[in-house]
Amino acid sequence: MDAKEVKSDLVLILDFGSQYTHLITRRIRSLSVFSLCISGTSTLNAITDLNPRVIILSGGPHSVHTPNAPSFPDGFVDYVEKNGVYVLGICYGLQLIVQKLGGLVRVGEEQEYGRTKIEVEKACGLFGNKAVGEKQVVWMSHGDEVAQLPDGFEVLARSQQGVVAAVENRSRRFFGLQYHPEVTHSPQGMETLRYFIFDVCGVNAVWNMEDVLNEELKVIKATVGPDDHVICALSGGVDSTVAATLVHKAIGDRLHCVFVDNGLLRYKERERVMAMFEKDLHLPVTCVDASKQFLDKLKGVRDPEEKRKVIGKEFISTFDSFAQGLEHKLGKRPIYLVQGTLYPDVIESCPPPGSGRKHSHTIKSHHNVGGLPKDMKLKLIEPLKLLFKDEVRELGKILKVPEEFLKRHPFPGPGLAVRILGDVTEGSALEMLRLADEIFINSIKDAGLYDKIWQAFVVLLPCCTVGVQGDLRSYGRVAVLRAVTSQDGMTADWYDFDNKFLREVSGKITNNVRGINRVVQDITSKPPGTIEWE
Repeated sequence: MDAKEVKSDLVLILDFGSQYTHLITRRIRSLSVFSLCISGTSTLNAITDLNPRVIILSGGPHSVHTPNAPSFPDGFVDYVEKNGVYVLGICYGLQLIVQKLGGLVRVGEEQEYGRTKIEVEKACGLFGNKAVGEKQVVWMSHGDEVAQLPDGFEVLARSQQGVVAAVENRSRRFFGLQYHPEVTHSPQGMETLRYFIFDVCGVNAVWNMEDVLNEELKVIKATVGPDDHVICALSGGVDSTVAATLVHKAIGDRLHCVFVDNGLLRYKERERVMAMFEKDLHLPVTCVDASKQFLDKLKGVRDPEEKRKVIGKEFISTFDSFAQGLEHKLGKRPIYLVQGTLYPDVIESCPPPGSGRKHSHTIKSHHNVGGLPKDMKLKLIEPLKLLFKDEVRELGKILKVPEEFLKRHPFPGPGLAVRILGDVTEGSALEMLRLADEIFINSIKDAGLYDKIWQAFVVLLPCCTVGVQGDLRSYGRVAVLRAVTSQDGMTADWYDFDNKFLREVSGKITNNVRGINRVVQDITSKPPGTIEWE
């Protein structure tokens, strides 16, 4: 979506490095308001060219006291005040506003992390729909705190520890929250954002996925020449399927889809996915068996980042070979590669501050992003890279992608390589994991829980434990059950199965998967963990 088409109601997020920054973008979009995220250290011209109605300053891992701490550009305050732009600072963004406008920020005597209660002191501005004395639970993550407000600002809420939690200067249109309203751990946070956007700022809800579809079709047609051919890497998941359908709608039969069996797929995945492509999507798909190539390269590789980069490189090598074959067939070499990269993939692959991009600290490389070789011959088309998973599913519905595809749980590009900790080629690790995962997923489906869970899978640990099976001592691997609920993959809670279900799944796995003698459940939310283990 082109920001300039709806710029009168654009909510612009300046990213200062929080892992939650793009979750703000998602939350605003869910209100049918277009939002865009750019670096917090962007030039003033980059900001003014977008002509935003509202600017949100994100949180971040920095302290305003740190030398060269990131900040908005010179002239920013004059610009927003002269143009009537509303500004909301969140966490670090609040502290930046306070410091830059003449207030004082200090290192907190009691740092606040996690769930915290705050109390409303003034029912106005951000809390105009609240009552004085009303309490709510919010998600804090800060070490510094506001010690003195700039002239004209007032406190709207404080935490139980007395720390300033919300401020405003209505006449200057500056507002601030010390907590993160964008995360689900702040139950009333979305209500606060909604009230701010519509009641305080007066923004209009005019953005929708039909606009996204039309804009992406324009971009694809403008990018791909009338005689150009394009390869699409299909995995059978939601993202690549929607991306392929979208590009096919734009350029027709000049799209050539390829499904790569990298030896890291789930139980009978290749047969099932190819059957679905032929039956439901009617897309021309070529299956390439590159399993030996991938597994040979992964032999002895134990580091998760290295595994992702090896897999990314081999994928591109496979696509290049496929492109050469098409060149002989068509007389013209495809020059573009379509991938179903999503916004969370990009976010979690962003390099740390100081690397030339001012985004959040790297969590892990995504094979579509950080794992791609610099010398790849194909140019990338990533039509979904600014969308979240639930937005992609909505787009898929508009494109009439079958429900069976849209409801599939996410599956990582590196496949089972990031669910086997250590060397994936050791022993029968892949076969053990495939069978255990199949048992777990089928049990979830049989219990009617599949659509209630965002993602479920089994992880195989690189250790063995002593057990007793058939009256004999066993020394087998440990399988970890992982299931989470989420709205967009940016935050997640572990799914609370009942004991009967867990007992049955554990028994099925240990009785039917040779080599596994112990089953445990991962009960870690995101944060502090990630959904996948590697």
